[in-house]
Amino acid sequence: MLPKQEVQLSEPTEQEIRERAHQLWEQAGKPEGREEEFWHAAEQDLRNEDKSNTLRTPDTL
Repeated sequence: MLPKQEVQLSEPTEQEIRERAHQLWEQAGKPEGREEEFWHAAEQDLRNEDKSNTLRTPDTL
């Protein structure tokens, strides 16, 4: 069992997705009309990262 300070998360937070999507959008030259594409790409990136980092703690959120 995990100590109470450690939280096992499988889904990225909305804030994490928003920040990653913004980074991806800027890297792509800030194109218009592709918000959903960047949101989904960010979500997938973060989920893939989460698989390699099996434990995230509240101080890293």
